[in-house]
Amino acid sequence: MKHKRGFNPLQRMSAHRKALRRNMVTSLFRQERIQTTKAKALEIRRAAEKMITRAKQDTIHNRRVVSSRLFDEGIVAKLFTDIAPRMKDRNGGYTRIIKLGERKGDAAEIVILELVDYKLDTSDKKKTKKNEAKDAKGSQDKGK
Repeated sequence: MKHKRGFNPLQRMSAHRKALRRNMVTSLFRQERIQTTKAKALEIRRAAEKMITRAKQDTIHNRRVVSSRLFDEGIVAKLFTDIAPRMKDRNGGYTRIIKLGERKGDAAEIVILELVDYKLDTSDKKKTKKNEAKDAKGSQDKGK
């Protein structure tokens, strides 16, 4: 019987599954918002929330436990100094899943997994080098 097996193996070998979890949790903490399938997001959410809960108490033991699961020391530092203090007053539910629809090729459900306090940058301050070059060229032509 399959009752309460505990986790979704995602049709992968255990080493591949651990590497997938490690890479996706690292990406989530680095970018604070990732797009993935629903099944993967549910597994990544479980691992990420446990790490954030550990990081809320900045002890040597907790740093070692988290760094054994994340191999990027910069992300471990960001988790303990930036992400965990923002979540200090929350008792859980550090991530949010937003459904986007189905992927065209295989109809897999696609979602966005993000940290709850993620702020989407909607300002028009982001300009590419190509747009800046056009603006500069346009202002030179107007001066003639």
